[in-house]
Amino acid sequence: MTIEVLIADDQAMIRRGLRLILEEQPDISVVGEAADGSEAVSMTRRLRPDVCLVDIRMPKLDGIEVTRLLAGPGVVDPTRVIVVTTFDLDEYVYGALRGGAVGFILKDAGPTLLVEAVRAAHNGEALVSPSITLRLLRHVISTEVPRAAGQSSPPLSDREFEVVQSIARGRTNQEIASELFISLSTVKSHVSGIQAKLGTRNRLEIAAWAWENRIVGST
Repeated sequence: MTIEVLIADDQAMIRRGLRLILEEQPDISVVGEAADGSEAVSMTRRLRPDVCLVDIRMPKLDGIEVTRLLAGPGVVDPTRVIVVTTFDLDEYVYGALRGGAVGFILKDAGPTLLVEAVRAAHNGEALVSPSITLRLLRHVISTEVPRAAGQSSPPLSDREFEVVQSIARGRTNQEIASELFISLSTVKSHVSGIQAKLGTRNRLEIAAWAWENRIVGST
């Protein structure tokens, strides 16, 4: 199956570079390019790509607003959005991921990570540039809202709890299966069950929940 990707960036040179990297892969096809945020939203809704790569700073609508419109709360059939940017400011990272993005990578992260992020998004997983992950964790913890008295965590099984910890540490489904000695289909079933219990839409929101509730360390 070919993964269809739309690229949104206001710099033609960047769009061309990303296209060349992606189209070298036999399983990835670029179906469109958008030069501003408004065009990114309209083209994505019309073309329905599997994955949309979005820059943070664009005319008309910035990348965070584009992400909210395509993948945010209340969006029916959300698009899998990866934010690709030269800016790794914490407010951009946190805003994009809270807006529904399933990945956040820097433009200088290299072709391999870009391709991995697209494939991960298509498979329902998530990827954040390694240099950002620890800072993101600290940011989430430092801005944690105290829980109301008597409020308890959703009832996760011991196995689901282990899966949540692994997701929060950035493990893929295959890595979780290997670490816990269970099948890949069992991992996927657990992830679906966890999302339903926590009311989350993707793996990054599961990870954020784990960090906010301090059930995973920084290792």
